[in-house]
Amino acid sequence: MTAAPGSIDPYLFVVAAASGTGKTSLVAALREQRPDLAVSVSHTTRPMRPGERDGENYYFVERETFETLSEDGQFLESAEVFGHLYGTSLSEIDRIKASGQSTLLEIDWQGALQIKQQLPDAQLIFLLPPSLGALRTRLLGRGQDSSEVIEQRLSLSVSEISQYSAFDYLVVNDSFDLALSQLNDIISGRGESFRRGVQEMAQGELLTELLTGSS
Repeated sequence: MTAAPGSIDPYLFVVAAASGTGKTSLVAALREQRPDLAVSVSHTTRPMRPGERDGENYYFVERETFETLSEDGQFLESAEVFGHLYGTSLSEIDRIKASGQSTLLEIDWQGALQIKQQLPDAQLIFLLPPSLGALRTRLLGRGQDSSEVIEQRLSLSVSEISQYSAFDYLVVNDSFDLALSQLNDIISGRGESFRRGVQEMAQGELLTELLTGSS
C-alpha cells in the first residue's frame, strides 16, 4: 500500500486517549484539514448520543450482531469499554485502502495494541490531558454521562494513560490548535519531536502527575 500524498509510510495511523482528552474533536478537525485521510468508522453496541449519526460516528448495532461479526472474524480489533463493545471491521479498512487514502483510527488503547500486534508498521499516537483537573472538567462539561460514570472514567484514566509506553508518539492536548498542528506534523512526517522517548523527557512532570493521580 502506498501512503497518501503528504503522509508518511505506512498508511495506518491510530489515535487513542483516556476518555475526555479531546480525541474525537481533534480527529474531526484533522479530517477536515486533510482530504488524504479517511477516518475508519467503528462498530459499537453503546446507545447513540444526541447529534450522532449511524454510519458517520459509529455503526450502532445490537450486542448479538456485534458478537456474531466477531465470531466470524470480521474485526481487526475489538474491545469492551464501560460495558459496551467497540470494534474496527476489516471491511471498513479495505474500503478506505481501496480509495487510496490513508486510514485514521480513533479507538481505545486496547484496540490500538491489538492493531500494533497485527500491523507492526501502524503508527500509534497517544493524546494526554494537560492535567487530571482538566480531564475532570472536560468530562463534567460534556454533560453526556452520569456522575457515577464520570467517576468510573476518572478512576480508569490512570490505567489508560499508563499504556502510553506502547505508543509511538505523545501529544498533550493543552491547546486545541497546537495539538491539531502537532498531529498534522506527525502525519506529514515532521513529528520526530513528538516521539515517545522525546516527550517522556519533555513531559516528565506531567506524566508523573497523571500516573500517580497527584500534582
